[in-house]
Amino acid sequence: MKILGLQKMTLLDYPGKVACTVFLGGCDLRCPFCHNAELLSGAMPPVLDDQGLLAFLDRRKGLLDGVCVTGGEPLLHDELPSLLRSLREKGFLVKLDTNGTHPDRLRAVMGEGLVDYVAMDVKNSPERYAETVGRPAFDLAPIRESVALLLGGTVEYEFRTTVVREFHDDASFTAIGLWLAGARRYFLQPFVDRETVPRRGLNPPSEADLARFLDVVREWIPAADTRGV
Repeated sequence: MKILGLQKMTLLDYPGKVACTVFLGGCDLRCPFCHNAELLSGAMPPVLDDQGLLAFLDRRKGLLDGVCVTGGEPLLHDELPSLLRSLREKGFLVKLDTNGTHPDRLRAVMGEGLVDYVAMDVKNSPERYAETVGRPAFDLAPIRESVALLLGGTVEYEFRTTVVREFHDDASFTAIGLWLAGARRYFLQPFVDRETVPRRGLNPPSEADLARFLDVVREWIPAADTRGV
């Protein structure tokens, strides 16, 4: 498997754990505010392969608790379960980031016990999802299925929304709150601009707007919080 990026240590990506983060290429969404847009096509040269990653992890035993697998969209890769099994065999916890577009594959890795924690991006309210993910004819059914799978499953999880002034308002978070009602963890994280973001000119919410959005969503998700503020 081609690995397009490796953050050798992070205290932020896996809650409560010391981890490394592995970046895989390819994604089936085209969010205008994507922070990892350089990974979308999967055309970047790899920094190492799965064997190189496993060799790196052998040298980090006792220093790292887990591995975060992100992208892009990791579940696009047929080889992902094999990689996760290898991480498991070496004794590492596994956190998987996903956009929720492949519920069958998510169900399979959860059912096999290959992930300990799943972080799923919920991009916006159902009404504005297609606009927000850059896919005009987007089918929301897989996203709904992945949300239901996490809400009803036994694997630890979080939902999160990157808040962009041009895409989110009070109505967005009313709808998201109703959709994710009772979720164990849900985070609002303000958009941060960078050179690789596909659409220039996007903005984070104001502090007042972000605080109000949090108040809105807490009616249905009392545990909701902000991150990256």
